[in-house]
This record gives sequence, C-alpha cells and structure tokens, in this order.
Amino acid sequence: MDKMIYLAMTGAKQTEYAQAINSNNLANVSTTAFRADLHSFSSIPIDGPGVETRINAVVDSYGTDFSKGPVQQTGRDLDIALRGDGFIAVQTADGSEAYTRRGDLRVEAGGLLVTGDGHLVMGDGGPVAIPPNSSLLIGGDGTISVQPLGQGPETLSIVDRIKLVKPGPENLQKGPDGLFHLTDETTAAADASVSLTSGALEQSNVNVAKTLVNMIELARQYEMQVNVIKASEENADASATLMRLG
Repeated sequence: MDKMIYLAMTGAKQTEYAQAINSNNLANVSTTAFRADLHSFSSIPIDGPGVETRINAVVDSYGTDFSKGPVQQTGRDLDIALRGDGFIAVQTADGSEAYTRRGDLRVEAGGLLVTGDGHLVMGDGGPVAIPPNSSLLIGGDGTISVQPLGQGPETLSIVDRIKLVKPGPENLQKGPDGLFHLTDETTAAADASVSLTSGALEQSNVNVAKTLVNMIELARQYEMQVNVIKASEENADASATLMRLG
C-alpha cells in the first residue's frame, strides 16, 4: 500500500513541475524572441537499503527549443530581427556577458542602448551609447549610424556596431534571467557571418496549440495520480475493516 501511495505522490509532484514549465512557455507566447523550455519524464531508482522497489518519477528539463520564431515587420528603426542563427550580446546585472535574440531595442535617458527587458546591448568596446540624433539606422551587420541633431543627412556617421555572436546551441544554457550563457562561462567572439534585418521583430517560438494540449494532458495525469492516492486510502480503510471483523 505504501508503495502505491509513494509512486502516485512522487508522480503528482513531478507533474506539477512539468506543468510549471509548460505554463511558463504559454505565458511567454507574446514575448519577443522567446525560446520554449523542454522537459521529459524519466524513472529514477532510489539508492539505499530497503528502498529497492521505490522508483521516482522525475521531470528533467533537457534544454531549450532553439527553432526560430516567425518574423513580423514593424517599421521601427530600433527593432531588429536576426537572420538565421546567431545572438545579440548583452550585459547582465552583474556585469557579465550573455546572449539573446530579443531585438526590441530602445535608447535610455543616458543614451545607452538596451533591449526590451532592460539589458545593455554590447558593441565593439562595451555597452553601446547613442548620441543625440535626428535619425538612426542599423545596418545588416549591426553597424549603428546616426544623423546628429541640427545637421543634414550628409553628416551620417557610424557610432558603434552591435556585437553579434554565433555560439552553437550545445554550448548555451538558459539562465533564470531568460538570457543564454556559455556553459564554460567564457564569452563568445563576434561573428561577421551573423546578420540582421532592421524594422522587424522575431516572435516567440512557442507552439500555442501544442502547449495547450500538453497542459490538458498534464492536468489529467495529475488528476489520475491523485485518484490513485485516494484509492489506496480507501483500500487501506477496507483492509482495516476486514481486520476488525476477523
């Protein structure tokens, strides 16, 4: 009886964890360039004497779906979408370098270029700073050109270049901040083969229909495991009644 309860209990707990991963994906269906998290169930035996028959149902987060999301044209000068593989280098809160495909950029009051979630965009020599200007253009190679205030288009000048990198997905790991970090904790070198499109944004790669179906399946699975726990309790009560009758 205790084995039955144990298996159902651990299964229900891990199903809750899987549902949390799935719900997070669904919550980010509208987040620019979001990459869905993947998970799978596996059976892990428990080590130690007396528990050879106990098997944990464990949910493993086995990485990230790196497939590309659809690209939507916006016409906004500071919106960029990467073509093919590659990432934009950004600075995290602790000063280290991380990577994202989120291209909804904006210029803060101090002139620093940041992503939509507030991370500093890295250039050739550190965070990109944009001087006051009347127009701004981001080239396909990440080069940023501006027209200074009060001057004509002939004064268009390059101020910096967004650092674009191309590490392999096998070398990347998503952190709690939603950014990608190299697994060896180093920094990637700029890659000239990475290019971008200005005036467009890459959307989330979450498959809404698949995620909703998965949510329903997990809910039914959780309900089934709870029912097993209830059934084991009823069986225990029935056994106790038979013992008393004897």
